[in-house]
Amino acid sequence: MTTTTTTVPVTAAEDTPAVRRRRRRGLAPGKRLPASRIVGPALFLALWAAASAAGQLDPGAIPAPWTVLRTAGHLWTAGTLPTDMLTSLERAAYGFALGLTAGVVLALASGLSRIGEALIDGTVQLNRAIPTLGLIPLFILWLGIGETFKIAIIAIVVYIPIYLNLHAALSGIDHRYVELAEVQGLSRLQFIRQIVIPGALPGFFVGLRLGVTGSWLSLVVLEQINATSGLGYLMFQAQNYGQSDVILVGLLIYGVFGLVSDSAVRLVERRVLSWRRTLSS
Repeated sequence: MTTTTTTVPVTAAEDTPAVRRRRRRGLAPGKRLPASRIVGPALFLALWAAASAAGQLDPGAIPAPWTVLRTAGHLWTAGTLPTDMLTSLERAAYGFALGLTAGVVLALASGLSRIGEALIDGTVQLNRAIPTLGLIPLFILWLGIGETFKIAIIAIVVYIPIYLNLHAALSGIDHRYVELAEVQGLSRLQFIRQIVIPGALPGFFVGLRLGVTGSWLSLVVLEQINATSGLGYLMFQAQNYGQSDVILVGLLIYGVFGLVSDSAVRLVERRVLSWRRTLSS
C-alpha cells in the first residue's frame, strides 16, 4: 500500500518579505506603547484614590491623594517646598557629577590596562562589599557634619554601579575586534574611538541608570542627618509631628525625580545607540 503526499505550491504573494516578517514577528514584544512609563504609576494612583474614596485606608496613616496634593500646594505657596526641592537637586547633582567622573575614569584605567586593573579593581570590589551608608560616621569624622560628607557619600553610591557595568562592558569586548584593529593598523586613540567606545556604551548606560537611581536613594537618608533643608529634612520634621501627608509629598517628589531622570537617561541611550537592533527597539 503506497501513500502519496500532495505538495501545495507556495505562491509568490504568500512568500513575500512582508509575509515572512509577519511570521517571525510573533516572538517579538511588539510595538512600543505610547507613554508606557506612566501606565503603572497611573494605575497605582487610581487604586490608591479608589481605596481612599471607599474608606479602605486609614486617613491618618495613608492620606488620600487629594489630601497629599492639597498639602503639596500649601507647602509650595508657603515657599518651603521649592527651597527644599532645589537644595535636594543641588546635592544630588554635585554627588552624581563626582560619582560619574570617578566611575568612568577608574573603569577606563582598569579596563584598558592590566596595571590599572591590578591597582584599581580589587579596591573597588572591596568598597562595593562595604555598606556605603555604614561609612557615614567615618565620613562625618573626616569631613565634618556639613554638605561635604553628604556629597561624598552620594558620589560613592553613584560611581560603584557605573564602574562595575562599564568595566564589565570593556572586559566583554570580543578579542577578535582587537585583532582586527591591529590588522587595520589603528592607533591607540582610533582603537578607543572606533572599537572601545561603541562596544562599552550599552554597559555604560546601564550603570548610568543605576547611578541616577542610587543618588536619590542615598539622598533621602543623608538629608535626615544634621540638615536644615531638603526633602529628606522636610520628611524628618514631618515624622516628628506625625504629618503623614507631608511624608508622602516628599516620597512622591523623590519618585517623580527618579522616574524623570531615568527616562531622560533612557531617551539619551536610545538616541546614542540608535544603530543597534535590539528586542526593545
